[in-house]
Amino acid sequence: MAQLEEIVNSLYNMVQDAWAMPLGGEKCVIERDRALDLLDELRTTLPSELRMAKDIVDKRNDLVAAGKREAEAIRKQAEETARIQVSEAEIVQAARRKAKEILGNAEIQARELRRVANEYCEDTLKRAEEAVALSLEEVKNARARFKSAAK
Repeated sequence: MAQLEEIVNSLYNMVQDAWAMPLGGEKCVIERDRALDLLDELRTTLPSELRMAKDIVDKRNDLVAAGKREAEAIRKQAEETARIQVSEAEIVQAARRKAKEILGNAEIQARELRRVANEYCEDTLKRAEEAVALSLEEVKNARARFKSAAK
């Protein structure tokens, strides 16, 4: 993220500090090779930022899947425990209550885990989206200035 901002700042500073062309109005002279190098860096940096966002989404999906697996394992364990204790009515009733309690707790934990994972991913993706949008806007502005400078 910081590297992306540095590249955009370098491009901005290059255009801002460029020599004005005599009688050229808003036109200026910049180092073409340096500008192209910075744009190449930007082109290589953006996909890594997008990969980071994809990794965050993948981690979120893994967390949700792990929560589901854990809930299913707890549910199966509760069912098995209930089947083993069917010998007496009182024991069976206690086992059913305990299984429901365990299942309810597992579902609550799974919902909470999904909620926290979703909030984390939403926040991280929002920040990544804002950074990418800001960078894109700065690149568009730089391109527009380059176009207007080339006229």
